Amino acid sequence: MDAKAAAKAVKQGDVSSVYLLYGSEKFQMKEFAEFLEAQLIPKEDRDFALVHMDLGEVPIQTVVEEAETVPFMVQKKLIFVRDTAFFTAAKDNGKVDHRPEALLDYLTDPADYSVIVFMVGQEKLDERKKVVKAVKKSGVALSFMPLGGEELLRWVDKQVKKSGCTLRAGAAEAIVRNAGTGLQALSGEIEKLCLYAGADGAIDVATVDMLVARSTEQNVFALVEDIANLRLDKALGIYYELLKQREEPIKIAALITRQFRIILQVKTLSTQSYSQQQIASQIGVHPYAVKIAGEQARKFQTARLEGILNHLANLDYQMKTGAVDKVLGIELFLLRLGA
Repeated sequence: MDAKAAAKAVKQGDVSSVYLLYGSEKFQMKEFAEFLEAQLIPKEDRDFALVHMDLGEVPIQTVVEEAETVPFMVQKKLIFVRDTAFFTAAKDNGKVDHRPEALLDYLTDPADYSVIVFMVGQEKLDERKKVVKAVKKSGVALSFMPLGGEELLRWVDKQVKKSGCTLRAGAAEAIVRNAGTGLQALSGEIEKLCLYAGADGAIDVATVDMLVARSTEQNVFALVEDIANLRLDKALGIYYELLKQREEPIKIAALITRQFRIILQVKTLSTQSYSQQQIASQIGVHPYAVKIAGEQARKFQTARLEGILNHLANLDYQMKTGAVDKVLGIELFLLRLGA
């Protein structure tokens, strides 16, 4: 079951006693938690019906005791429980003494007046643990992973329409290019853009570039994109702007190296029939970054990418040993690459 199916079930009155939300996409996880709160608990009851706990501070048996305690002045209560180690293979360095059997016993006969929502900010659960198997069998486990490249653009378009405005051609890509792939940051930038555009207004690429500031990482991402498309003047313009912002040339070189390494990895794995999601998981980047790197990879031969990375390794050594001026070294690299 995915989040959409789970939300539809809740709207139809099919509410589980236990939800296990996990994954690295915390924004969507938070949205689903807020959805449960809105659907299950009236506003006037929330002072008494909402409970927040953390398994890093309290044992699981305390959560069970809270779930078994009859709610005061309300019909149902919602218990949000944050966790990093109880359901995963992560090492638990805390001093809390958890007794998993307490939860296992509870799951055989859960209270009908309590809903427990475990929120785990890890990509994988430890499937070997009995509690994981028991929750999956008795409750609902939902994975919240980063959106794929096209999914992310559709999400941006949907959020913009929800805010009452529209996107012109290329604007969705520009928003992601400038703001990055984090949904929380994207949501904030979309809200700002729609406020600027006004009701029923349209957002174009020029508006995005004017209002959405790029981080150093996103600037380097755009710089490499310009190089891949033989836009040397734009690439140099970004480089000079980074220098004006007092960014360290060695850091800029390291970020350029990282981007070209990603391009080479994506090119190599794509030839082995890996999917976008599989490549993202394999090299530890967002699926949208894999999508863009895949487009860039088609413009370079494998041998060319390996040569660029060797050149960058030599440039890094020369800059750190003082054999070449740092600013000039990167500038010459970009000029040779563009040529």
